[in-house]
Amino acid sequence: MSTDKETLAKGIKYLFGSLPLMFIGPIVMYNAFMNKHTHWHYLVLVIGCLFCITAVFLAFKGLQTIMKALFDGNPK
Repeated sequence: MSTDKETLAKGIKYLFGSLPLMFIGPIVMYNAFMNKHTHWHYLVLVIGCLFCITAVFLAFKGLQTIMKALFDGNPK
């Protein structure tokens, strides 16, 4: 069984892309909840939620790509 190194590198890039979003998303959401008195509250909250959803998606995609690189017998 061989590992497809290009696909593995692509999966690691997805994981490294999700890492900053895992911290930025909750920070932005916390900022939105602390500033409920402003008119920008809902916009900042939606942006924070989008960061969190993107982080989860990129982490899932990265793990899926890494598993494909490690366990697929026929690399593309």
